[in-house]
Amino acid sequence: MATLEQQRAQDAWNKSARYTDKHRNFAKSMPALIMNSGLMQVLAFCHEKGGEHEEIARDLRHWLNRRFNGVDKDPGFEVFMEMLLLAGPRQYQMVTTEAFAWLKWLRQMASARKGSE
Repeated sequence: MATLEQQRAQDAWNKSARYTDKHRNFAKSMPALIMNSGLMQVLAFCHEKGGEHEEIARDLRHWLNRRFNGVDKDPGFEVFMEMLLLAGPRQYQMVTTEAFAWLKWLRQMASARKGSE
């Protein structure tokens, strides 16, 4: 059985396979944006911007939904935001912490893929 770190790494590796340079650059900045503005604000920003921003947000929502709800799909922007709005402070913090952990892998895997092209 794979550890949680291995699962994060595998998911990030798989999702980063289709990323362009724009995806990689935004993936690098996303943790800082979340630290400064919060997870919900960044997800709303990504949804509004569309393109690679929304693609990375969709990948993150997919991972978080799998991790916390056991459902291996993206629930969609509105459903996920409703889930976060209804979450208690502890649950919201757990989701945010997991987002940082997954994004750490995404940054590394996306950069590694770029180097191997």
